[in-house]
Amino acid sequence: MVTATLDQVLDSVMHLPPEQRETLVDILMRRAAEAHRQEIAADARRSLASFHAGEYRVQNADEVIAELRLIREQDE
Repeated sequence: MVTATLDQVLDSVMHLPPEQRETLVDILMRRAAEAHRQEIAADARRSLASFHAGEYRVQNADEVIAELRLIREQDE
């Protein structure tokens, strides 16, 4: 596999017609968004597995906020 530098890729892209550059930007944005969604989904699956394994406990919003405030105070 041939590896191109970022500068080489950018130089090649700048030789494309404007419409193709816009299409490329659209494709890259959509792929980045999909990759981000996949990361979020994987994180959610890991979190649910941890919860079902008993690594987390159920808390109401007030408990979570109090715990976050305590952590913030300890960091200061």
